[in-house]
Amino acid sequence: MSDNTLTDLADLSVAAETPAAPAAPLREKEVDAQGRAYATGRRKDAISRVWVKRGKGKITVNGKPIETYFARPVLRMIVQQPLVTAARLSELDVECTVVGGGLSGQAGAVRHGLARALTYFEPGLRGALKKGGFLTRDSRAVERKKYGRAKARRRFQFSKR
Repeated sequence: MSDNTLTDLADLSVAAETPAAPAAPLREKEVDAQGRAYATGRRKDAISRVWVKRGKGKITVNGKPIETYFARPVLRMIVQQPLVTAARLSELDVECTVVGGGLSGQAGAVRHGLARALTYFEPGLRGALKKGGFLTRDSRAVERKKYGRAKARRRFQFSKR
């Protein structure tokens, strides 16, 4: 058999017996000089920058503790979902800055950035985070208002008179 060209059924059986190419190697760990992994997260109009490093599980958002910045428990739960999925809630410190949008969009942006930073910090976690849907950027955003309409799709009230 020459250069992977198959000419008859015998060549096909030989080709089937040869081992396939090895699985893609695990990604490299990407950390800076301080041992931190960095990633950007986005949701609606919010953009977050997230740094992950070894620590005691402290999460700070814009210089404030997560309990102060995200007062609602639902928003804190959204932010911590990647850490809970990866079982690293008390092992890693997370520091992030977030701008734009409202609190819900900011929580989603921090979650997206945190999940991406975790994959750079520990590449083995990528499968679990991808399965949970944390690495996909949620592209839904508010639809723009159209001219001649009250809102994006709502029309003005019709009156015969």
